[in-house]
Amino acid sequence: MVRKAVILAGGMGTRLAEETEIKPKPLVEIGGRPILWHIMKIYSKFGIDDFIVCLGYKGYLIKEYFSNYYLHMADVTFDLARNSMEVHHGRAENWRVTLVDTGLETMTGGRVRRVRDFIGDETFCLTYGDGVADVNIASLIDFHQSHGKLATVTAVRPPGRFGALEIDGTSVTGFREKPLGDGGWINGGFFVMSPKMIDYIEADHTTLESEPLTRLAGDGQLHAFHHDGFWQPMDTIRDRNHLEKLWAGGEAPWKVW
Repeated sequence: MVRKAVILAGGMGTRLAEETEIKPKPLVEIGGRPILWHIMKIYSKFGIDDFIVCLGYKGYLIKEYFSNYYLHMADVTFDLARNSMEVHHGRAENWRVTLVDTGLETMTGGRVRRVRDFIGDETFCLTYGDGVADVNIASLIDFHQSHGKLATVTAVRPPGRFGALEIDGTSVTGFREKPLGDGGWINGGFFVMSPKMIDYIEADHTTLESEPLTRLAGDGQLHAFHHDGFWQPMDTIRDRNHLEKLWAGGEAPWKVW
């Protein structure tokens, strides 16, 4: 049984500088909640409630968010004269959250390596702290366990950035709003991994997406779980605004809870 999810939340998010000058990207909000919360809710829907969050850039703000989580989710009355607080309708998640400072300059692979002791000897999920999808985590885990190799990556087809014209000669016959990319599959995150794959990570400077995954693939230890559904990273303010629009319109495909 897979019980833990590791979330990479230490990057600087420079392409989202409008937001990340004051907060780490995982705390950028969609619908009034950090995208990190949305990601955790996806996993929680499938019974994974034990999270290890790899911190780096402005990681103390993520620590502060969870230290005050109950207040974030509750209505409260502060009686300043009496120095008291009354909580109304508090809502809490059944989560265990371990926040680990994995270094400001550490690369993605190095961050996983640094939380090895917290992972233990059980198969674990791993994803990035800046993307959402309607991936069926239960099916992903079942697929990983079925092939028996060290790692599984969710393969997705990226959304197109622009609408596509369908043209016959000079006559426009149709228009497709932001179709999928060129048909190629890319790394969509949402990994399932054996802790043995951490042996493929050399040091802090190791990027997960380069040497470790390349070596795993070369050794026949990496399989792809194909996901044809919704997937959207939050790399730019345009991406954030798109996700916000979906949420505000009640059309957020990743809201599986």
